[in-house]
Amino acid sequence: MNLGKQKWLNGMNFAYGGSGVFNTFGDLLPNMSTQIDFFEKLMNDSVYTKWDLQSSAVLVSLTGNDYGTYLANGGAFQGLASFISKVINQLEVNLKRVRRLGARKIVVTSLPPLGCLPRSTETSSFKKCNITENIAVSYHNLLLQQAVAKLNNKTGNSTISIVDLFRSFTTVIEQKQDYLGNLKFETPLKPCCIGKSDGYFCGSVDDKGAKMYTLCHDPKSVFFWDSSHPTEAGWQAMFTTLKPSFDRILKYQ
Repeated sequence: MNLGKQKWLNGMNFAYGGSGVFNTFGDLLPNMSTQIDFFEKLMNDSVYTKWDLQSSAVLVSLTGNDYGTYLANGGAFQGLASFISKVINQLEVNLKRVRRLGARKIVVTSLPPLGCLPRSTETSSFKKCNITENIAVSYHNLLLQQAVAKLNNKTGNSTISIVDLFRSFTTVIEQKQDYLGNLKFETPLKPCCIGKSDGYFCGSVDDKGAKMYTLCHDPKSVFFWDSSHPTEAGWQAMFTTLKPSFDRILKYQ
């Protein structure tokens, strides 16, 4: 905000990497409710007004960190379906709150195919996705669709739209290229940055500070950067599939 009004009038990011609707790393990261608190404070301080929101779109992004935390803390896979319901219920509460603040256009992301992330495909030498994980993701996305449909049925002059990251990810991974064919990924499930052996990961160093990871020759030819995140080329490829949806959602009458 210290950069000047013209900078933040174009938008502001309240998200924290690694966060979720619930606490993911104890109290180290603000969860989504707290992030909305930050947003609401700027509204109360008149940094943003309801008029600003009427000509804006609010992106609400949830990418699965709650589920990673659930499993890391010993949560049973058999109880995952119940936990997914809790996540969607809290996300619905958050969407209602953003709408009450005055947002007319809200865009929420579906979960990408988490079973296709390199951390899940490593056991198959990065050759196939984890079907079980993707079934759980599909259940999350189904409940999300139902929640958004319910909210839109109750709305007046605001709409909530879903950006389908699941379809975007799978389209690029299966076709091994972007929508226009400009970017090609020969082994889309294999990351560019990877640990040299078990126990090491992208960015690891040993006791002497030596790098314990390897890098691919050309990140532009690889879809995933590390065990969880796409490269810039990967995101660019997905955006070519998402752009028509964004154009439709963000079009103002």
